[in-house]
Amino acid sequence: MKFSEQWLREWVDPDIDRERLCEQLTMAGLEVDAVEPVAPSFSGVVVGEIVSAERHPDADKLQICRVDVAQPEPLSIVCGAANARAGIKVPVALVGAVLPGDFKIKEARLRGVLSAGMLCSARELGLAEEADGLLELPDDAEPGRDLRDYLRLDDVTIELGLTPNRGDCLSVMGVAREVAAINDLPLRIPPTEPVAATDDTGLPVRIVAGEACPRYVGRVIRNIDPAARTPVWMEERLRRSGVRPLGAVVDVTNYVMLELGQPMHAFDLDKLNGEIQVRRARAGEALRLLDGQQVALREGSLVIADEEAPVALAGIMGGAGSAVGEETRNIFLESAFFTPEAMAGQARSYGLHTDSSHRFERGVDPALQERAIERATTLLLAIAGGDPGPVTEVSLSRYLPRAPHVPLREARISRLLGSEFSAGEVTGILSKLGMTIEPDEKGWKVVPPSYRFDIAIEADLIEELARIRGYDRLPGIRPEGRLAMQPCPESRLPLEALRRLLTARGYQEVITYSFVDPALEKLLNPEQEPLALANPIASDMAVMRTTLWSGLLPVVAYNLNRQHARVRVFETGLRFVPSAEGVRQEKVLAGAICGLAEPEQWAETAREVDFFDLKGDVEALLAPLPLHFRRAEHPALHPGQSARIHLREEPVGWLGLLHPSIEQRLELSRPVMLFELRLNGVLERPVPRFREFSRYPAIRRDLAIIVDEAVEAEAVLSCIRESAGELLQDICLFDVYQGKGIDPGRKSLALGLTLQHYSRTLEDREVDDLIHRVVDAIEQRLGGTLRD
Repeated sequence: MKFSEQWLREWVDPDIDRERLCEQLTMAGLEVDAVEPVAPSFSGVVVGEIVSAERHPDADKLQICRVDVAQPEPLSIVCGAANARAGIKVPVALVGAVLPGDFKIKEARLRGVLSAGMLCSARELGLAEEADGLLELPDDAEPGRDLRDYLRLDDVTIELGLTPNRGDCLSVMGVAREVAAINDLPLRIPPTEPVAATDDTGLPVRIVAGEACPRYVGRVIRNIDPAARTPVWMEERLRRSGVRPLGAVVDVTNYVMLELGQPMHAFDLDKLNGEIQVRRARAGEALRLLDGQQVALREGSLVIADEEAPVALAGIMGGAGSAVGEETRNIFLESAFFTPEAMAGQARSYGLHTDSSHRFERGVDPALQERAIERATTLLLAIAGGDPGPVTEVSLSRYLPRAPHVPLREARISRLLGSEFSAGEVTGILSKLGMTIEPDEKGWKVVPPSYRFDIAIEADLIEELARIRGYDRLPGIRPEGRLAMQPCPESRLPLEALRRLLTARGYQEVITYSFVDPALEKLLNPEQEPLALANPIASDMAVMRTTLWSGLLPVVAYNLNRQHARVRVFETGLRFVPSAEGVRQEKVLAGAICGLAEPEQWAETAREVDFFDLKGDVEALLAPLPLHFRRAEHPALHPGQSARIHLREEPVGWLGLLHPSIEQRLELSRPVMLFELRLNGVLERPVPRFREFSRYPAIRRDLAIIVDEAVEAEAVLSCIRESAGELLQDICLFDVYQGKGIDPGRKSLALGLTLQHYSRTLEDREVDDLIHRVVDAIEQRLGGTLRD
């Protein structure tokens, strides 16, 4: 919201300076983003009246003007503007004047004729970006008067950064209400008297989509002057509010929008066919908008239509076919209430954002429409004349917003704010904000005004009390509360512990978006259809991730492209898996490594990470849980270097090397190892229990077992654990051999078994019997033999 300080002070003029005014607005929640002068610095420019204008004898496009600036003799000034003519009043830069850009005016000869000054356009004064001629001033401008004084250019524009809930402050009236309440001053509201109809012409209005437009007010005005020019004072207020003047009719509707907060639109009455209808768009309908673009209307979009076709996108932009033009003499003014729910997202869905849609999306006062019509009529008749018809109003009360009755407890105020408010202060503040207050046994029942869509619960009212008193006047009291120790099950490992362990092993935690690239998601998980977003912020963030790898791999690629030789990253978060019951949100931990296994150093030979480096990290992460790694294939992993991770026979994750085809598609310069674990399955840990060390010696026996090369080492280890029983304290695979002395297709596994009894020393006979049982079990189950 952008407005002129002078315009605001016509509504309410507190006895404070500009700095204090801006501070008040900011502290009241209407943050001041910028304060800028309405015009650049210039001096020596006065009002002048062109007495005569004669063609230059030596130049077809120049005129010699005699200009009255209240000096003894008119000045002779050479001018090339097309609209320079006798009888108009214009800005005159006198000799010695300094224009924006430090441009100094001197006497000069133009084609042999002395020019004692310069006639100025709005662009040359810094009042507009473009101008097609001299800035013409009203007839009441007094020659010789300083232009800055006449146009009141010693003013500033104040720009507010309003939050979406304060749509009531998207007008000078709305901001003035706030300033008046803060400073306990009355509002000086411009009178708006009903304008009597002098013409019987009306236009029927029919509301079909009442839930989206419960009130529509219109008025026909005939015989306006199409050549009427917007007065300078109105053009200046529009310009200072960031709105470009476009002609008397459009300027009046924009002015009322800025002044009162009610967006309006004017149709050329002669271009409308039959009654006005507020309805939903039908399939196949299209509309050319005022900005020239042709839009195909989606079925269900709210439109304003006549009996033949849509003529405007309701609350967003009018159509070019019914627009007011230079020849327009008869108009139909529209002032409607469109509900915020119906307008939300409509403009953005067509790639549009207008002043009207901005206000309707946030909420326009549903009681303002008739007042806006009367105000616009008064202004338009004063500028362009015309014959107003009767006001046409269609209102569907069942769809109009109903003001809530919000309870406010006196005790709750001090509880939330830490400050006492007297009953008189509470009722005074809320009354100044336009609210209706009724006392009850606990405090008050409050009804907010129709323009305050943001007041719905008790906390909203308490916020209003704090705003108007001033946040800086609330005492700084430390909150008090009872703190209770929350139970922390000893059997559940905190996620933070896993984070610390990974960090200690050289990983860095990253946070990526849950919205990911559909193409990458398809590569990593082709069998799962991800959840698509209805309105994605970008085409490469259009679906919800089903694996955290879709966020980690771009991170790895980003770092590799910046010459990082060693990348180790992890992330914890949610993955979103569609299922028959809906979207299942699973907490997971995932990681990726690539590059050197260890930081470059003199004591170690540099080598690339491999499958077993990552497997070791996962085992350290989940120790002492009974994990099993079983060969399995995953579409995102290399078929020869991938494993499913099992915990107590339940699959809890995956581990492996990224598939070469995906590595190539992502243009990764190095192989990448990945893992992903479901946290719900791995955070539960056995509670440590004390067990006394055995005082008796342990015995180690080494075995070399020959099995088929397809037999996994994990299967051999499991077989040994089951057959050895409680005497087996530890088992270690310390060598794998294939080659000379071993049949093709077979391999030798060297295993170390540590045996110990808790209460006595083992005898050689017991150990030999156990080893025989183990070897027999391996031979029977896995076809293995003891190596000679």
